[in-house]
Amino acid sequence: MAKSKGKGARILVFGAHPDDCEFMAGGLAALCVRHGLTIKFVSMTNGDTGHYQMGGGELARRRYAETRASAKVLGIEYEVVDQHCGELMPTLEHRRFVIRTIRLFKPDLVLTHTPDDYHPDHRYTSTLVQDSAYSVTVPGQVALTPHLNCNPVYGYICGTITKSPMFAPTVFLDLDGVMSKKFRMLCCHESQFLEWIPYNQNVLHKVPKGRAARRKWMTDWFAARMRQVAEFYRPQIVRQYGPKRGARIRYVEAIQFSPLGSEVDARGVRRLLPFVPAPKRAVPDEVARSRWVRPPSRRK
Repeated sequence: MAKSKGKGARILVFGAHPDDCEFMAGGLAALCVRHGLTIKFVSMTNGDTGHYQMGGGELARRRYAETRASAKVLGIEYEVVDQHCGELMPTLEHRRFVIRTIRLFKPDLVLTHTPDDYHPDHRYTSTLVQDSAYSVTVPGQVALTPHLNCNPVYGYICGTITKSPMFAPTVFLDLDGVMSKKFRMLCCHESQFLEWIPYNQNVLHKVPKGRAARRKWMTDWFAARMRQVAEFYRPQIVRQYGPKRGARIRYVEAIQFSPLGSEVDARGVRRLLPFVPAPKRAVPDEVARSRWVRPPSRRK
């Protein structure tokens, strides 16, 4: 597994749209900043179709400004690719971009959407990131950008309940101490969470007037949705954090490691994510092999 040259691990998150990284990994980013790790977000599209009244260059510029405001909350690097939303394809050109981006950043851990996500832009972002694994170590591919000597660890991260039957996380991040930071980042994306998504879900009439009231409504909506994740995975969280702490945790982000990158053991998890408690026993084989299994049933 690759060694970080800095104070701590370097983590690179690829999302499909200009709010996806925050939605998946905003809490992880806050934990990284708190513990001295380096993290970067990349959006593979400019989000120029994500609205019901505006689009094209006007919307792309608005959403880019939202990513600037979001990045400022934590002081992290955030790159947006000027690619039309809804038209991302797993082409060689885009694969070369991902390979180049990973090589230049030199991450220890690369995270993205689950491979079977509902949105094609999400799925193709995941495909592009997966297809970069191993290739980042091959000198002849994207030859003018120096290759990595070691393949990073790759994985998938999710911050809300997912319908993915393939997502089987084994590491859970306790976000209770940093959730306010994640909410602040998400609230920067007003075009999405106060306009487009409420419209798309037929609840736009419920969004109140006034900046403070609107942001409270948005935060409450996120909070209710994100608390479901901790309840869904409560037995696994208790196993990871112990009965006392595990029973109290309200907010988590969940990570599944991919078999396409470097393997990671219990010691490796602690080095990559020092805010995760040391496992009381060896990390199960599925952490390294990432066997695709269905999540536990929600039935009691």
